[in-house]
Amino acid sequence: MSLVQPTGLLRKLMPGAIWRMPASGKVVYLTFDDGPTPDVTNQVLAMLKVANASATFFCIGKNIVANPDLFAQLTALGHQVGNHSFSHKNGWKTDFQSYLSDVQECDKWVNTGLFRPPYGRLSFRQFIYLRKRYRIILWDVLSMDYDVKLSPDQCLKNVINHVRPGSIITFHDSVKAWPRLKQILPLVLSDLTRQGYRFETLFPIKF
Repeated sequence: MSLVQPTGLLRKLMPGAIWRMPASGKVVYLTFDDGPTPDVTNQVLAMLKVANASATFFCIGKNIVANPDLFAQLTALGHQVGNHSFSHKNGWKTDFQSYLSDVQECDKWVNTGLFRPPYGRLSFRQFIYLRKRYRIILWDVLSMDYDVKLSPDQCLKNVINHVRPGSIITFHDSVKAWPRLKQILPLVLSDLTRQGYRFETLFPIKF
């Protein structure tokens, strides 16, 4: 799944998943996948602080285990966290029980009831099971900052040209995405602030 802004048909394939939040004023929801990552997540946090922006971080369990202090910093700063599985398995390529076990393993560190499937990929059976236990969060705008073939300018346009009130915008605080993220995030924050947007967490904080 790599569409910058998912079609209505695609959204219907996962009924009950959250692709966009209710549009109550000029509010957007920044999300970051795949951290916490040393020398990346901490710089993202610094950028968000400058912009007085709150965000939601969908964390990989094994990265939390490897970087507990960085994860603690995330929560101490008031950002929301969500489950992004323990080892970033692809739901389309993983059997039902192995996938569920991997998601549940991450709950030992992130138990907020929020889940984003890696790659946005779930089998229908996985989805039906997980939606009863989590709020499944997808996206309204995908920056595609993980794509090494894209320039930072292309990733920036992916966001600025598609954002709207209530948008859930997805970035990645990973080593792979950092060459693009470090250039586009300050620009997204400044541009949307200038347009009058606020940056909030998806739901009330629960740790």
